[in-house]
Amino acid sequence: MNILIVLAHPERKSFNGALVDTAIEALEEGNHQVRINDLYAEKFDPVENASWYPDRTNTDFFSPLTEQARQFKANQLSPDVNREISKLNWADLVIFQFPLWWHAQPAILKGWFDRVFVYGGLYSGSMRYDRGYFKGKKAMCSITTGSPEHTFTHFGRAGNIVEWLWPIHSSLNYVGYNVLPPNVSYGVQGGGIQYQEKAKFEAQLETQKATWASRLSTIEQEEPIPFTGWSDWDDTGILKHDHPMRWRP
Repeated sequence: MNILIVLAHPERKSFNGALVDTAIEALEEGNHQVRINDLYAEKFDPVENASWYPDRTNTDFFSPLTEQARQFKANQLSPDVNREISKLNWADLVIFQFPLWWHAQPAILKGWFDRVFVYGGLYSGSMRYDRGYFKGKKAMCSITTGSPEHTFTHFGRAGNIVEWLWPIHSSLNYVGYNVLPPNVSYGVQGGGIQYQEKAKFEAQLETQKATWASRLSTIEQEEPIPFTGWSDWDDTGILKHDHPMRWRP
């Protein structure tokens, strides 16, 4: 497979960076082609604004979706966005490597979604979900958290990790990706917060890297997270009454 790793961490020598290095080694051993997209190193600008569209449809009012669609059709998107789309077109699998910050992905990655998944090009009213632009391709998140794993359970103080990741998983599904279950490296302490002594913590990091490498050795066989699609909904976008996923009549 062609595999693109999108790294969203400002320090390449961080544990997120180490997980990227682990992935490169494991994937290349499996004869995959791997490319790295380091958003901070490339100084990707995540802020969508009118300045990206000098030849606008309406100079009095900025409508991002209108301008994205028009410039995609005219092949006039900014060079950095065109470059990112080209990388995605190359990849059979995209791995997003990032730390959870303030209950979500870092701002640079959220802005990357805002600017790169252009309306009228990579999605539209009819080109979404299982009819999406990236249908047949895969995506997954590899994330780090500060708190230990037990705090991200249903009754843990941080809340269920599935709910934390639902927005980004939904976005990837929205543009057509088959979304693989995430790789979560819990308890990556930093900034003075410590949950265990140094030797145990370092051993934990090595175990997490080994677990990640082992999983990547069989990544082609993994099944995606199940999402419903167009044939499952009625004309209003609600799950059909007789659908087997309904838990009550």
